[in-house]
Amino acid sequence: MRETRFDEHAYLFVLAALEFQQGRMTERRHIDGRELASAVRDLALEKFGVMARLVLEHWGVRATADVGDIVFTMVDLGLLMSQPTDSRLDFVDVYEFDQAFEQAYPWSAAHLA
Repeated sequence: MRETRFDEHAYLFVLAALEFQQGRMTERRHIDGRELASAVRDLALEKFGVMARLVLEHWGVRATADVGDIVFTMVDLGLLMSQPTDSRLDFVDVYEFDQAFEQAYPWSAAHLA
């Protein structure tokens, strides 16, 4: 059973981010936690623009550690596979949401000056 603190869309989006990351690579291989968390950020910005953080938070995803919780729930359900070296800790503090989705947004202070 999935963790109820995350909306179903969060699970689907993490799977989409996994495919998004695989598509950016020259060959398919295992994707580590940092790479997947970064892919979630990049895909969210591409799909939702300035609303990316709000959409993710609406789904219950408020930090990169939440991405790890979603991934390992899907591993426990047999929907994803992990390597013996994979850990939820791989997803902790990959980036801060306010920095990744607001301060680093392309039209931040530099474009307003």
